Amino acid sequence: MLRRLSVENYALIEKLEMELDPHLNIITGETGAGKSILLGALGLLLGAKNDGSAMKDAARNCTVEGTFDLTGSGLEAFFAENDLDYAAETTLTRVITPAGKSRAFVNDVPVQLAQLRELGTRLLDIHSQHQNLILSSEEFRTAALDTVAGNKELLAQYAAQYARMSELRRGLASLREAAERGRRDEEWLRFQCDELTAAALREGEQAELEEELAVLENADRIGEALTGLRNALDSDETGVLTQLKNAENALGHLRGHYPTAGDFADRLHAVLEELKDIDASAAAASERVDADPERLAKRSARLDALIALQQKYRVADEAELIALRDRSAAQLAAIVHSGEEIAAAEQALREAADQAEALAERLHKAREKAAAGFAKEILTTLARLGMPDTVFQIALTPRPELDRTGRDQVQYLFTANARMTPQPIERVASGGELSRVMLAMKALLAKRMQLPTILFDEIDTGVSGRIADAMGEIIESLSASMQVVDITHLPQVASKGSAHFVVYKRNGRTEITRLSDDDRIAEIAKMLSGSQVTQAAVAQARILLGR
Repeated sequence: MLRRLSVENYALIEKLEMELDPHLNIITGETGAGKSILLGALGLLLGAKNDGSAMKDAARNCTVEGTFDLTGSGLEAFFAENDLDYAAETTLTRVITPAGKSRAFVNDVPVQLAQLRELGTRLLDIHSQHQNLILSSEEFRTAALDTVAGNKELLAQYAAQYARMSELRRGLASLREAAERGRRDEEWLRFQCDELTAAALREGEQAELEEELAVLENADRIGEALTGLRNALDSDETGVLTQLKNAENALGHLRGHYPTAGDFADRLHAVLEELKDIDASAAAASERVDADPERLAKRSARLDALIALQQKYRVADEAELIALRDRSAAQLAAIVHSGEEIAAAEQALREAADQAEALAERLHKAREKAAAGFAKEILTTLARLGMPDTVFQIALTPRPELDRTGRDQVQYLFTANARMTPQPIERVASGGELSRVMLAMKALLAKRMQLPTILFDEIDTGVSGRIADAMGEIIESLSASMQVVDITHLPQVASKGSAHFVVYKRNGRTEITRLSDDDRIAEIAKMLSGSQVTQAAVAQARILLGR
């Protein structure tokens, strides 16, 4: 429950603090005093978007802070999942900077706005006047019925299965689209794959061809050069090898008389060995170099073919041609087997749809079982609120297809006159009737949802007299098991509060104060008689307050 609320620099609020009672907190005040401003500040605290008009003084931060007692709330798991330290007394803080930046904190730890919003929905339910129109939302009508039916776990199972079914349906559509594209492209892919396969591509082949062609195209010149080298080295009379061998022998004979000659002989021997190796290599190379016009033509044609394929398919080398060939083959294989994949996907979708249908049927039966009791409790409360002839029914109509809540289309049928045929409530109920129906529904749902705090913003609009007193009793009964904050203009409702706050303006600023017992008498008398408080109004206020 909300223990303390502090608001600073928000709209017309300079600084405001209030300590709330654990039971029924009444907030009253004249129109325009700032009750809606207080509600807006509380919305900010619970994660509402900043509309840009939060700050009273644009040079300072706007800060809203609320301290909550979480004892028995069962929120330990939420704190663990969000990596937050749980504390029985937890403070939520929302700060809007002059630059319009929003910051949120839980116990001084920065959190994402979504986390603050999720935590806020578990701490406090705000029901404002315009939310009476939420009855026109089928999503709300279905959620309310599911809450009463206790369908939380079943809904989670269905939602997971529905999500799987939707994912499988998207996957099947994707497979069918791919198959259709494949059928259109199959002829071209097959031609491309056949052409590249027939080319017998081998990575690195182009470099080898270019190297070989360079030799074949210059075979005559290479042969002449190699022959010249061999002649220079190994000619019988003038060859370098013969002359150097003779010099080595001569120097070797002088080794005993002239040691330096021996060194020269050794060095010449090493040179001779290297030159002999060059001569042998040149001889072998000469045998391999052959001016072969036929081979030259074939290798040239092969290189031209590779280059033509690269240009045709706009790739850089034979490696990319090979990759293209493999992709084409894979796409063809996928086209060939697409029918099998589609059949498997269709089977998986049918199985998922059957499971979703079964869960939807369980949801339908649970809703159908809960509907009568739901309607009965609403009617019981409405009778207390002066609507004894009301007809309120819940109609479940099957949809043509499943949606994310099942197959049921949920309608609330209503008439305030039992002689009339009930119609969808959003079409026929007046503002006052909607207020009473929503109070009855909130009273029912609040118990089921076990919310720690609920706030009513003038839910009593359109009622007065005896009905207003009954409405106050219902709101008071709620506060026996939970904290209630009620913004009201009805003295009958205001008199039920455990604590009474009044919102007023002073020097253009919105202020709030908790009333003493005597001040409550004066405030309720004012609500009864207007600005001129009469003794009769004071006496009536005392009666309402039981004084």
